[in-house]
Amino acid sequence: MKQYEVPVLSNKQVSNRYWHMRVDISNVKETITPGQFFHIRCTSERSPFLRRPFSIYQIHDQSLEFLYLVKGVGTQRMTHISPGETLNLLGPLGEGFKLDPQAKTILLVARGVGVATLAAIAQQAFKQNVKVVAVLSARTREDLLAAEYLTEFGADVYPVTEEEGTSDVAYVNELLTTNILIQYKIDTVYTCGSRRLSKLTQQLADKYRIPGEIALEEHMGCAMGACYACVSDIIENGQKKSVRVCIDGPVFPLEKVMME
Repeated sequence: MKQYEVPVLSNKQVSNRYWHMRVDISNVKETITPGQFFHIRCTSERSPFLRRPFSIYQIHDQSLEFLYLVKGVGTQRMTHISPGETLNLLGPLGEGFKLDPQAKTILLVARGVGVATLAAIAQQAFKQNVKVVAVLSARTREDLLAAEYLTEFGADVYPVTEEEGTSDVAYVNELLTTNILIQYKIDTVYTCGSRRLSKLTQQLADKYRIPGEIALEEHMGCAMGACYACVSDIIENGQKKSVRVCIDGPVFPLEKVMME
């Protein structure tokens, strides 16, 4: 983990609520894996003081991409960053996803900005000739930003949205149990972005005996394990255990995470 000043290559609004940023990482020598994140200083000004954690959307040899939801003061300030300016990154941080080299088909279940977190593992899967099936949930069709990207790489994408009345848990459960889990032999499932959908995914993974991983989203202060702002509970060896998402995760075995 190091601190870097990286040039911003592009920073564009891609929907009503989402922006896409690409940065030059030619000076970053550490290995970056899907599921990891960077702690980003949103502005050169004193306020907001705290950094914001951003999962990695796409990983390239010389650049990184971030897909971010404009929600608060920090992300609003990020929208004013122009190409040619520099961005202060701390990272790469956390434990990332693991892709079984024997896997032939993986399933992604994501909601909202959680799609950005799972896009990088899909990118890795494509490179290893692993089939990707994705259930992407969002408020509107406009927010299904990774759907086209995944489809271009040959993924089978099943979009569900609030505006179409298809994003509720009951509908997704039926979609998975009467279609996807019958049509495909899923080797691993990955989920992020919605506790309700993640809980459903956890239950189905257990029922169908499919291993899985989940990327947890929690508020972080330091992202180095010192502030304990991102504590979450897991079950390990039959015992409840508190973990810090920033350093113990953000990716955990799906069966271990407590969804209550």
